[in-house]
Amino acid sequence: MVASFSSTAKAEMCRTLPQKRCCALAECFGILLFCNSFSQNGVKIITESKEFALRLPKLFRKAFGLNFDVLPEEGMSGKQNFQILQPEKLAVIMGEYGFDMHDTLALHLNLPVVEDDCCKASFLRGAFLAGGSVTDPAKGYHLEITTTHKSVARETDVLMREIMDFSPKTAVRGGGQVLYLKQSELISDFLTFLGAPISAMGIMEARLEKELNNKVNRRCNCDDANTSKVVEAAQEQLAAIRILRERGMVSSLPIKIQQAVEAREQNPEASLTELAAMMVPAITKPAMNHRLKRMVEIAKEASL
Repeated sequence: MVASFSSTAKAEMCRTLPQKRCCALAECFGILLFCNSFSQNGVKIITESKEFALRLPKLFRKAFGLNFDVLPEEGMSGKQNFQILQPEKLAVIMGEYGFDMHDTLALHLNLPVVEDDCCKASFLRGAFLAGGSVTDPAKGYHLEITTTHKSVARETDVLMREIMDFSPKTAVRGGGQVLYLKQSELISDFLTFLGAPISAMGIMEARLEKELNNKVNRRCNCDDANTSKVVEAAQEQLAAIRILRERGMVSSLPIKIQQAVEAREQNPEASLTELAAMMVPAITKPAMNHRLKRMVEIAKEASL
């Protein structure tokens, strides 16, 4: 099965673990606030990313010194389920982020956890790994991260504006708070910041390819339009020549117009530039166009 662009980007982000515990805590914070469930009743993280699934146990041991209570079966593919259910483990996790197991009504982004720039990047990486996706750039430009916590979405929006000087758009979908980007440049910058520069380059390469294809298509369409005009003009000129021939008027035309009649008659598919080069002496394209137009006018006057 071919990996999706989103799973490839996530795999790239999972190549190395954070070196510092503060970054591991920040990444876990992003994961927890954007995962399936995080409350005093338990943690549930479901992912289809094999690389993210391998990363999670190592990351939680580095951040909290804890193991998951529920792990996916070894070698399992598809959706993989990780859970922490023991109250003492949940108390440790919530305490690291300044939450009280028995007195926290709404989760929010605790700013001291993301004080350093490296921790900001780790937090957003965790948010994307747990609750994010990015569309294949060959199909379109769309990156999003989703959380069930309204305050978290609002605070993450502020964080992104602070560190990257842009703010995602927001939407509500199925009770979730969605932060999303639609511009290729912003998506590329964001992926680079999260540690996926190769995927970011894929975004820009796809954009350049689309722009090139659009230019080629515009050129082809323009060429087709120009060809149609040339054919229509040649048909009109040939029809005018038939009228002049039928009325025996060609020999009485000015010599320059006669040359134009003969050239067009013998070269019905030639362009104006090619016809102009056949004149003796050769003339310019506008001059040739003038002669043919005058010929058409004379034929129209003869038909009245």
